[in-house]
Amino acid sequence: MFLFKIVLNKIKGSCQSFDEGNMTTRNIPAERAHAMLAVIKEFQCLSPGDIEMVAAACQWHRYESGNEIVRYHDHTNSAFFIVQGEIRVMYHALSGQEVILCDLPAGEMFGELTAIDGHPRSATVIAKSSVLLASMPAIDFQHLVYSNRQIAETILKRLTGQVRRLTERVYDYSTLAVRNRVQAELLRLAKNHMTSPNAAVISPAPTQTEIANLVSTHREAVSRELNHLVKNKLILRKGHDLYVLDISRLAEMVNDARGSF
Repeated sequence: MFLFKIVLNKIKGSCQSFDEGNMTTRNIPAERAHAMLAVIKEFQCLSPGDIEMVAAACQWHRYESGNEIVRYHDHTNSAFFIVQGEIRVMYHALSGQEVILCDLPAGEMFGELTAIDGHPRSATVIAKSSVLLASMPAIDFQHLVYSNRQIAETILKRLTGQVRRLTERVYDYSTLAVRNRVQAELLRLAKNHMTSPNAAVISPAPTQTEIANLVSTHREAVSRELNHLVKNKLILRKGHDLYVLDISRLAEMVNDARGSF
């Protein structure tokens, strides 16, 4: 029976506590749990019966903004599924500088690398807002992947997508000037918040410090480039929102800086 091992391993999973410094949400009604898990991209190919068995393997956790979920190099092994809120993946350099790897919204997962290879965590994850997470121990996550070809395919595509994004990021860090890295990050954010074919509203916009931590520079350099883009009518700042007024032009600037990449 599909996912039978998961059910055997975690028949009481949805009612167990999870001691990682968070408040665990207990006794989520089955129907609500199934509906929430269905928003996870990798689970959208599953039948209702399969979703029910996945839910039986999960524990539920509520973290408030700023709470640490997992820490760099710790030895927990669960995969996590974000059903509400947003998380941030990051680490701190020895110098103390914060490096932001990415932010992930509801519908995404994290922790799958450790769940697959058993190595310590490769980054720290914090709650960017109040988040509700489902977690699944590594052994159950592996059973899930190995027993369902469609999920295995989506996980593989997810991992290859991460490699491609990291390849592009390494290229940018190695070859682009700071101003071009800022432009590239704004373009990436804009593509995720488009309001028309050539415009976007990033709301709330990241702070200048957060952008600096995303592109490995300092806040002053970000401020200079944002002011330059405002002057050239490519962006507009209003309160906590950032309006990207001409995505095509911004993309052209980034592509020119990258050359033939």
